Amino acid sequence: MAADAQNVLGEDEIRHMIPLDRISGYEVRPGFYSYEGATPIPGGVNFTVHSHGAVSCELLLYHRKEPKPYAVLPFPENYRIGDVYSMIVFGLNVEEFEYAYRVDGPYDPAKGLLFDKSHVLLDPYAKAVTGQSTWGKKISAEGYRARVVRSNFDWGTQGQPRIPMEDLIIYEMHVRGFTKLAKDVSAPGTFLGIREKIPYLKELGINAIELMPVFEFDELAGRRIVDGKEVLNYWGYNTVSFFAPNTSYASAVEYNQEGLEFKQLVRALHENGMEVILDVVFNHTAEGNEDGPVISFKGFDNNIYYLLTPEGYYYNFSGCGNTMNCNHPVVQRMITDCLRYWVTTYRVDGFRFDLASILGRNEDGSPMEKPPLLQALACDPILADTKLIAEAWDAGGLYQVGAFPAFHRWSEWNGRYRDDLREYLKGGLWCAGAALERIAGSGDLYDPAIRGKHASVNFLTCHDGFTLYDLYSYNQKHNEANGWENTDGANDNRSWNCGWEGDTKDPAVMKLRMRLIRNACAVLFASRGTPMFLAGDEFCNTQFGNNNAYCQDNEISWLDWGRLELFPEIHRFFRQMIRFRKAHPAIRGSVSPAVCGLPEISFHSETPWMAPSEGSKVGAVLFAGYDPKRKKDDIVYVVVNPYWEAVEVWLPRLPDGRKWYMKVNTSAEGKEFRDSPVLIRNDRVLAGARSVMILTDERKER
Repeated sequence: MAADAQNVLGEDEIRHMIPLDRISGYEVRPGFYSYEGATPIPGGVNFTVHSHGAVSCELLLYHRKEPKPYAVLPFPENYRIGDVYSMIVFGLNVEEFEYAYRVDGPYDPAKGLLFDKSHVLLDPYAKAVTGQSTWGKKISAEGYRARVVRSNFDWGTQGQPRIPMEDLIIYEMHVRGFTKLAKDVSAPGTFLGIREKIPYLKELGINAIELMPVFEFDELAGRRIVDGKEVLNYWGYNTVSFFAPNTSYASAVEYNQEGLEFKQLVRALHENGMEVILDVVFNHTAEGNEDGPVISFKGFDNNIYYLLTPEGYYYNFSGCGNTMNCNHPVVQRMITDCLRYWVTTYRVDGFRFDLASILGRNEDGSPMEKPPLLQALACDPILADTKLIAEAWDAGGLYQVGAFPAFHRWSEWNGRYRDDLREYLKGGLWCAGAALERIAGSGDLYDPAIRGKHASVNFLTCHDGFTLYDLYSYNQKHNEANGWENTDGANDNRSWNCGWEGDTKDPAVMKLRMRLIRNACAVLFASRGTPMFLAGDEFCNTQFGNNNAYCQDNEISWLDWGRLELFPEIHRFFRQMIRFRKAHPAIRGSVSPAVCGLPEISFHSETPWMAPSEGSKVGAVLFAGYDPKRKKDDIVYVVVNPYWEAVEVWLPRLPDGRKWYMKVNTSAEGKEFRDSPVLIRNDRVLAGARSVMILTDERKER
């Protein structure tokens, strides 16, 4: 029996509830008004939905795959309290029907009112959506409908990993693209496919996966044919239903058990010490602008769910046609309910909020100083252990990196880290000061006294932009396959092709590219903050220069696992750097002040204790702190030489007669990473051209 019904009445009381009316051949009675959506109870189903502007509401019942409803049940007026309609329908078998709604009310677009009784509407709280269970194939032309889900998955006593933010290694992936070309999984492109790849993920060393959208979305939205090839809405940033998992990501049809395979994936990841973070899209929906379809929210309360101009048009701060009115109390409650549902029902560990600055906009579109939604999520008791990560900008020009309303709780995708490090690592010496700040945790953006040490999620690549291999293989984007004449996607990529645009067999060019990839990897995992990288970067996956592959459901976006065999040394280096990061709490910030007297963070250049200035060719960050677990200081020196020639670097003198040992040197071909660190016998080292070195004061590997 559903837990929410038990919270209202005991099971015996529910079983002895008697019908009070008969509608369209079904025995009914008023339902549980506090519980949104469709909830199975013994003997029937409770249906609850709300609309502020509606004057009437009908429940539609369908046989599976049938175009017309077999029963229409109007809600009697006395089944409504306030704006909420609720009805228990007895005698329903959840496996034998699907449902939707029709609501009636005023139609006045200038006031944002779009009520139309002819529209079949999807329940905003639907836990499962019918219509697109097979990827790329629309089963029903009659609109979306919902199923009732049996929530009987047994989590047992399994807890969640609760890995501290500073200890996370986040791996961003697309459910379909991650395993679509994997030959060692039984169900490519599904949740099951990811589960079968857990041994690979564990060996790599990551402890959190960040999944691109898994809420039900319409991949057929905007379907086009470009040069004879089909392009789809592959990424999934066009939510149809916030509470329902994308059914086409399951390896089998899960009638009335939707989400089972995803729950099994989450449980298996937790068993292997990995967390699950969902990329969530509350900034807009698949209903689009004035020309878009009516699926759900437009039909129930268009002027509540969306930000509208005084003339009734849609504000478009999302770049996708509409913008959700996130700080309206009704929408705020729905978003909170949704996140609570995914945490309690699916046990996910965190959320990355797409275009999160929209979540802080007022009804007129202006940014709010203390957005109630962001504060509510920060203080919600169910979400207390949940990671909240903001993409702190939107398509309307609001850029809040370092200034996002965090309420001592939110972390951010650090877009400044990406931009400054990309510029510096490709030879932008003028960026040295900013780059070292990013490596050190971006204290200039995130005051540790206010934001703590772990507000920054550091990344050089993500789904949106070049892969790491492409970052050093292309000077320009190559998005022709998207069909927009290469006008889409970012132009400011801060990339460098190392002398040749695209793939090449030139050994000198490839050698340089491999070094730059190692440099990026070494810096990312030796930076204060939470590292995140794009799936496939660890074996040089390519998108052939496409930096906006949102519509490419093909080899452009799917991971090419054959490259793991082509670039094993890069894969090995990623594993080694992840292991190195985990061994050094001074990098992660999990230390107290160093006993030896070294500051926690200091900046250097070719000359110790002198931060880079105009003319400096090398930048370095020294991390130091006392590791209580090992009862000794942990000292790490990160040296970056983006200059095109070798540079002699003097090393800071260590106290107490300690010595420096070279752990990482990306210019040492074949010996870039040392399991047994090499003693530095002098007070200086030669930093190879375009290289990164990492030194510690440890003689032995941890």
